Formats: sequence, C-alpha cells, structure tokens
Amino acid sequence: VQLVESGGGLVQAGGSLRLSCVVSGITFSIRDMGWHRQPPGKKRELVAASRSGGTTYYGDSVKDRFTISRDNDKTTLYLQMNNLKPEDSAMYYCVALRGVSLDPQYWGQGTQVTVSS
Repeated sequence: VQLVESGGGLVQAGGSLRLSCVVSGITFSIRDMGWHRQPPGKKRELVAASRSGGTTYYGDSVKDRFTISRDNDKTTLYLQMNNLKPEDSAMYYCVALRGVSLDPQYWGQGTQVTVSS
C-alpha cells in the first residue's frame, strides 16, 4: 500500500493550498479516506474524512475553510485548504481509514504545511 502526498509548502495567512494524495495497493473507491495533521509538539488529529459512500467529516477547527474530495478514477484524495491560519501549520498525512471507526490503517509519509502570520 502506498499513499504519496504532495502540495504542501509555505503560505501566508489567508492564503490557500491544495494537497493531493495518490493511492495504490488498495481498492481506493471502496475505502474511507482522510487527512490527519500533527502540529509541532502536539498529537495527530483527524482533519477531514471522506467516506466511500460520499459523506464527509471535518474537524471543528477547519470547517468552512477546508474541503476534502476524491477522484476514484485517479485514485487520488485532495484537501483544499482556504483562509489558512498559522495554527494550521503542521505535517499533513493522507490516511486510509479502517471504516466506521475512522481509525487510520495506512499512512502516507506526510507533507509539511507552514502558514506565516
């Protein structure tokens, strides 16, 4: 199983970034997928999730700013991040979830997002 993220970088507060994750080795279309992040010195947290059936979930801190989407034909997961804040700075990980529990099963290597004030 491989999950390869891209799209991170340095952006000013209020800016936008779009993360991508190309997935292989699992049947992407039937997997629940998500994005986790880990700020420096803090625990990892689930940012957003995309159920295979189409429903989505967002953490309270990113609602109305982040949008998760997927392209099953390209086996790619996306995270559009708008109105970024310094507190969004973190390593962002693409994850394949176990299902109902939203617990991560497989992880990508991560992509760094840094938001300057």
